[in-house]
Amino acid sequence: MEVIGAGFGRTGTASLKAALDRLGRGPCYHMSTIIAEPRRVRQWLDVGEGRAADWDALFDGFRAAIDWPAASYWRELAAHYPDAKVILTVRDPERWYGSVSSTIFARALAERRPPPRRRAVRWLVARRQPDFALYPRMARATVFDRVFGGRIDDREHVLAVFERHIAEVKEAIPDERLLVFDVRDGWEPLCAFLGVPVPDEPFPESNERAAWHRKRPRRLARLILRGR
Repeated sequence: MEVIGAGFGRTGTASLKAALDRLGRGPCYHMSTIIAEPRRVRQWLDVGEGRAADWDALFDGFRAAIDWPAASYWRELAAHYPDAKVILTVRDPERWYGSVSSTIFARALAERRPPPRRRAVRWLVARRQPDFALYPRMARATVFDRVFGGRIDDREHVLAVFERHIAEVKEAIPDERLLVFDVRDGWEPLCAFLGVPVPDEPFPESNERAAWHRKRPRRLARLILRGR
């Protein structure tokens, strides 16, 4: 492991993943990795519910790990991989909250009382992909409960957790090992931190809010059609 991402989801982690892959620091583990490979849901459920945390096995084949749920365990990963550099993606707190509350959190809150159509889709996914059926439970254990104490519907609490998290990472990780990174700053600070040349191409921009919502139906369809 060469790079650990300590930034919360919706702070540009999808763009950072694409950038790290482009810079030769991939493969990069991201929540999208779990969605693409449902068997990984059970691995994280074991971590979240305290049964196992074999980091080397979990991240086998990857050179970087960013986004949730890995970012929920940044302290443990930083200790386990002492030579890895840490990147803390940041964003204006209000803009971050607007994004996360209308995407990840909105979806999680909707799962508490799903309408009939969503229950039917959930049933189909559970039949075809039993591992992925555990995804909501895994997300609660590793992110919503662990990081936010289950209070993802409490705006002031969520913003306080966000700002406290940034302060804690800055305090815990030495300056020479840490990059506090806003993806709007582009290639230069990231490449300087990693000691690599700046690519002659635009910095990746991906997973903006509308695109996030468009991806979900396609992902569910693939899970249902692919089967076990």
